[in-house]
Amino acid sequence: MRSGTLEGQVGLVTGAGRGIGREIALGLAAEGMALGLLGRTQETLVETLRECVRQGVRGVAVAADVTRPGQVREAVRTVERDLGPIDLLVNNAGQVDRAELPLWEVDPAQWWQVVEVNLRGPFNLLRQVLPGMVERRGGRVINLNSGFALRPDGRYTAYATSKGALLRLSDNIADSLAAHGVVVLDISPGAVASDMTAGMPMFADRKEWNSLPYMVAVTVDAARGRFDALHGRFVHAGRDDLEQLLARAAEIRERDARTLRLRPYGPDDPLGDGEG
Repeated sequence: MRSGTLEGQVGLVTGAGRGIGREIALGLAAEGMALGLLGRTQETLVETLRECVRQGVRGVAVAADVTRPGQVREAVRTVERDLGPIDLLVNNAGQVDRAELPLWEVDPAQWWQVVEVNLRGPFNLLRQVLPGMVERRGGRVINLNSGFALRPDGRYTAYATSKGALLRLSDNIADSLAAHGVVVLDISPGAVASDMTAGMPMFADRKEWNSLPYMVAVTVDAARGRFDALHGRFVHAGRDDLEQLLARAAEIRERDARTLRLRPYGPDDPLGDGEG
């Protein structure tokens, strides 16, 4: 895979019909990447596709529910048939808890739906896309994550739990993917104005938002390979000094930082050795 250019490459973006996914797709198209666009609503996907094609790239829009393995399998086949092998997977599709409620008051079906979309969805895409990347010994995966993955939040238990699990999933596959030249990153945009955040009471009075164009630029740079040295790690586009992160990439790997780990209570904590 060529580093630094996206021309001639193929990307697959989930949740591409609106919000962050749409903007990421447009940003990648501006750099010459052919795009497969996945989402549940064909009409909004087609609108995104039109904007991408206007930038001179090839594209295909496929309506699919990321929680349905069969639909994901057929969608990936369609993208690869029309555009070629997938070089970049952006797992963006996501949902959040419908209301700020403690666990014992939530709608169980909606709670599990959030987990299905945010965790099973990425798994289904990874399961279909990674075999080709591994065989070709190259590719990149960007999982859109959240600061909710790093801290407990009793108001959004489904979202926080699913994003924490997604970060652990990336961590669990990082070493095996590295052996085949495939990179995985979890990138959080922080709080950006979107349909999702507009429906979250905790953001009702927020006046300042993280920059969505900046998040798109970070994603494009990740697609180019700029952050490959941070393979398997968590990057917060809204708060991180990315140059500093890159400068300390070797230290981050050595200290096993920027991913979820148990904090021992002291040197004599029997769980501090990481065994078992």
